Amino acid sequence: MNRIDILFRDLKKRRRKALIVYIAAGDPGISATERFIHELEGCGVDLIELGIPFSDPLADGPTIQRASERALSKGVNIRTILAMVRRARKKAGLPIVFMTYYNLVLHYGIKKFISNAKNAGADGIIIPDLPPEEGSTLIEESRKKDFAAIFLAAPTSTKERLRAIANKTSGFLYYVSLTGTTGARARLPGEVAKKVKAIKRLTKKPVCVGFGISGPEQAGKISRSSDGVIVGRAVIKVIEKNLGKSDLHKKVISFVKSLERAVH
Repeated sequence: MNRIDILFRDLKKRRRKALIVYIAAGDPGISATERFIHELEGCGVDLIELGIPFSDPLADGPTIQRASERALSKGVNIRTILAMVRRARKKAGLPIVFMTYYNLVLHYGIKKFISNAKNAGADGIIIPDLPPEEGSTLIEESRKKDFAAIFLAAPTSTKERLRAIANKTSGFLYYVSLTGTTGARARLPGEVAKKVKAIKRLTKKPVCVGFGISGPEQAGKISRSSDGVIVGRAVIKVIEKNLGKSDLHKKVISFVKSLERAVH
């Protein structure tokens, strides 16, 4: 059984919601990312979404774009990221999901990528620019390896579209809370809870909400209607503000702990 499925099964039994944190692999360095994986697990993060940097990240706002640029400038690539995850997996027990863009996976080779990612210890992948209608090969190869192919739903998705996405996704359904790119917002659309409840009537799979969540207050509010909360930009912002400082990791963990208290 995939670690993601085990996670949500156990959380449901405990009546808890998942805290999912996004970090960009290689920002500010590949060794720092490996350290973050262990630290985030230690402070209560349930699942890590690990971004594989890409030069044209169309779903990402400026903060995550800059994180990708910093990682790419260090020479980070799929090979170095897989090697890092393999090392981290020797101690890390939480699910790790990659998030990247289809060009990278297609160029690497879909079957090869899934096989290598699974062998390294990853549990799934999110590809924002791959709609489920065009993801048949990815879905087929992922199922062979018990590797989650996680698809996104948008606020503009119709009921029929939501049902189709729910049927294709595995691990969980990623609900994008707003239209546009990633990035913290002072306010999230008021209909998020209503939309999540509507999706949950269409599927028994977990529904997690991401994009725009800026801090503990929003995370706690979103967790009440969803099965999990995904925070990325706000965490990357803490990393960015403390680059080169000796207490970088301490500042990041302090912020993540505030999210953990709000969600759990």
